[in-house]
Amino acid sequence: MGVGKKVFGKFRSGEEVPLYELRGKGGLTACVTPYGAIVHALVFNGVDVLLGYDSFEDYVYADKSHQGATIGRYANRIGRGKFTLNGKEYTLACNASPVVHLHGGVSGFGKKLWNVDRVADGDEPSVTFSYLSPDGDENYPGELLVAVTQTVTGDNAFRLAYRAEARGDTVLNLTNHAYFNLDGADGGDILGTVLTIPSGHFTVLDADHIPTGEIRSVENTVFDFRKPKAIGRDIGVDDEQLRLAGGYDLNYVLPPEGFQFAASAYSGKSRIKMDCFTDQPAIQLYTGNMLTADRGKKGIPLYYRQGFCLETQHYPDSPNHSEFPSTVLRAGETFETVTEYRFGTV
Repeated sequence: MGVGKKVFGKFRSGEEVPLYELRGKGGLTACVTPYGAIVHALVFNGVDVLLGYDSFEDYVYADKSHQGATIGRYANRIGRGKFTLNGKEYTLACNASPVVHLHGGVSGFGKKLWNVDRVADGDEPSVTFSYLSPDGDENYPGELLVAVTQTVTGDNAFRLAYRAEARGDTVLNLTNHAYFNLDGADGGDILGTVLTIPSGHFTVLDADHIPTGEIRSVENTVFDFRKPKAIGRDIGVDDEQLRLAGGYDLNYVLPPEGFQFAASAYSGKSRIKMDCFTDQPAIQLYTGNMLTADRGKKGIPLYYRQGFCLETQHYPDSPNHSEFPSTVLRAGETFETVTEYRFGTV
């Protein structure tokens, strides 16, 4: 139990960046760093269930897949890199394609060095990171103070508690981009992982991966995970939405019921089960369809469908869809949200 600290690595300037090890009394251990408020490792029952890199430098200079990073100001996509707020149009960097702004831009929150505000020891160790995003950061309006407290609970949950204070009107969508493999980085692909998502609806995408505005039922589709189903069972079906992303990369709509069960994943190999709970209105399933890097953990290259993401968040492109839950945060308002990933064995 408790908190450990060591030097994780250095920027090319020579500035050192720490890594905190949060050891919970139930056995779950998390390793986190203020660079990008990244979750570097989650070790449960002897398995590190997160992908990523062995070296700090790879997170900084080589990573293009947002491994374990805290994403903002706007997670997921904004179409055409434009939105209008208070009658003014804002133009953002289209960093995913000529018409798509993705995960906060070229230098989003996952590429910032956050402050270390608080380190708490004990049965439920935690670290609080904060970042003051200036007005005009990646061309988003309004100054924003954002913080995330990352906690290992006594009953083997990893909790992400976000808080953001707007000092000017802005739009906001926060998530963490962890890639999970319940068998570890050397455990093979995730096609055999059994997934449950209770959601009955998803947001339909156009050819640019931007929501059309249609919310479609999962009934009689390959997107129905309301009963446990292996990720790989239907991933090769000839379906337009699967073809667009080369697999699952879809926003599932959650009912407005507060903190609730959002997803579950299970590996028959490691016998590890992970349950996700959140108060966010949606969860994005991504199956690593474009995952690639020369080296990941244990020296193993990151590869196609090696990991899956369950990103709790608001809907993609919400600033351009008034029918979606609003992501506008007004000056003086505070946004708070909590997500937990709960681990056990079966």
